[in-house]
Amino acid sequence: QRRAVSELGLPLEVRAARTGMVFRLIPPGSFTMGSPSREADRADDETQHQVTLTKAFYCGKHEVTQGQWEQVVGGNPSGFKNAGREAPVEQVSWEECQLFVKKLCQMEGVAKGTYRLLTEAQWEYACRAGNTGRFGFGDSDSSLGEYAWYDGNSGHKTHPVGQKRPNAWGLYDMHGNVWEWCQDWYGAYRGGSVTDPLGPASGDYRVFRGGGWSDDARYCRSAFRFRSAPDYRILNLGFRLARTTPSYP
Repeated sequence: QRRAVSELGLPLEVRAARTGMVFRLIPPGSFTMGSPSREADRADDETQHQVTLTKAFYCGKHEVTQGQWEQVVGGNPSGFKNAGREAPVEQVSWEECQLFVKKLCQMEGVAKGTYRLLTEAQWEYACRAGNTGRFGFGDSDSSLGEYAWYDGNSGHKTHPVGQKRPNAWGLYDMHGNVWEWCQDWYGAYRGGSVTDPLGPASGDYRVFRGGGWSDDARYCRSAFRFRSAPDYRILNLGFRLARTTPSYP
């Protein structure tokens, strides 16, 4: 069966050979990162600015699951083991995510850095999927439950990935279920237009995004930023991966 191919000549979806992780193609482009001053529940660190991402990348279709963590690293740090192997892994630190991607690259027989965390800009770009509203589907809090497990419907626990509606780029659980670590150090956004931003060169805290099962709608917004020390772990914090597109210039 032929795989669907984008106008870039790249498959719209790829799968890791050993783990079966699925990744969706995210095209290059420009977007407005952050939130407008009129957005409800806006935080002061969401200053709007223009971002251009010059290269396509693959984004995990789902959050990394407990089963995938067990397969790559061994053991299961999750507090919600009874949610099942298809529920997102949680209680993992940023530092432990780095160990995961190192071992995953070795397991899949690919170069170091092929699998990695998304940058903060890549995360918001992928979450919005072309939408400029509070969420990747629009502005309505009342519709959030169609796309996310959050405090309004989660039953105070995680759920298997992929049960809610995906965004326009075929990504599931970008809002809710668990927060997702990003690669960047946390810091104020640079002013003006930026290209392929990587965040500050150093810092005390790493960024995580998207909200989780215990959070209300304001924290699940596309622009909302949270952060903690790289060794921090908690019941509603996991991660999603990016994969490079080696054939793309």
